[in-house]
Amino acid sequence: METATKQLLQTYPILQKMSRYEKIFWKNPHDQEHEELPFSQASIFDAAARWDRFAPYLETVFPETRAAHGMIESPLIPIPGMKKAWEAENQTRLRGDLFLKADHLLPVSGSIKSRGGIYEVLKFAEKVALSAGDLTFMDDYSVLASERYRRLFSQYGIAVGSTGNLGLSIGTAAASFGFRTTVHMSADARQWKKDLLRARGVTVIEHPGDFTEAVTKGRAQAAADPKTHFIDDESSTDLFLGYAVAAIRLQKQLKDQHICVDADHPLFVYLPAGVGGSPGGVTFGLKQILGPHGHSIFVEPTHVPSVTLGMITGLNETISVYDLGLDGKTRADGLAVARPSALVGRVMRTLLTGAATFDDQELFRYLALLADTQHLFVEPSAAAGFTGIRPVLDAFGNSDQATHIVWATGGSLVPETERKQDYQTGKKLING
Repeated sequence: METATKQLLQTYPILQKMSRYEKIFWKNPHDQEHEELPFSQASIFDAAARWDRFAPYLETVFPETRAAHGMIESPLIPIPGMKKAWEAENQTRLRGDLFLKADHLLPVSGSIKSRGGIYEVLKFAEKVALSAGDLTFMDDYSVLASERYRRLFSQYGIAVGSTGNLGLSIGTAAASFGFRTTVHMSADARQWKKDLLRARGVTVIEHPGDFTEAVTKGRAQAAADPKTHFIDDESSTDLFLGYAVAAIRLQKQLKDQHICVDADHPLFVYLPAGVGGSPGGVTFGLKQILGPHGHSIFVEPTHVPSVTLGMITGLNETISVYDLGLDGKTRADGLAVARPSALVGRVMRTLLTGAATFDDQELFRYLALLADTQHLFVEPSAAAGFTGIRPVLDAFGNSDQATHIVWATGGSLVPETERKQDYQTGKKLING
């Protein structure tokens, strides 16, 4: 083991457990400290306004958004049946209320990545239409679906590196405008996602390595074309702010369900973390919109705890799970990211409440329990939030007045054959 790694293990003893693939819970010592942030509440409302301007376009191009008048949003669902199942699984009473933020039902791409990925495509399209077309901010943006604008957009490219869901969101949205769209996918990306993108007119380039390789090669290829915009999941502020808008919508959903968030009524939100962009953006939004009593917990696989590792050490994107001797392998689609975002760790330093790691088998157990009790199907990584509840109860207490929200990050587009396989895997684990 290299000297630098040995020093880290001595400095941060919790890393010793992580290096042995043991589950950990890390309570952020810098949570709630004051620190100047690179964004403000105004940044979130600017992003929300852009979503509103594009609503007529989205309603025109994606029929599944018409019922919501072009808004891309998911319901907040009470899951009392799953709460009982969770209690039985953990042999612990959960005193607070349990909800599912059903981002697996988001239109267009069926995952949380619809928020950030589609948003950055919209922002780039607006920039092109304002500078190279004749769009004004007061226009009905459905005009961007016209053949005249498709010809304009076809002169430009959009590229991204992805493990799956981000590529699916960006590829689908970019292709709808007519952009030349390329998605660089890592080896662990699911075949059905590649097939769906290709069916939607997207060029998919497969790489034998991991997420970092796909991003690095995609970034280099895009840099050679001045008219290609590369969406960088490792550092994009636009992705980050697109995710943050979720907090504005969640605030209204909480009010509609008479859920109070204050010192006596804490809110705990459980977010799966891969590179960290989507949970980081949501967390920033929650703190800006709901205040200090909205607590975010990141959940990551024991084999790939990249964001947690980066934050514990303060090294963020400069350290990889491979540096700790971990293999970086997980069945949690989208979470197999060995090195975290260059942006997220720094912004989360004083905003994140804590992080928990889990074993892959837990995902399938919770996936099956959710299907049995609530008739809701999510992909394995989207069930990860349920693994964070128990350590939070141990660390912060089991309050009757707390609200717990598991953020279901994807799954509605998973093919039926894979759904059945995942469900059967979970049932076998439950039944022993």
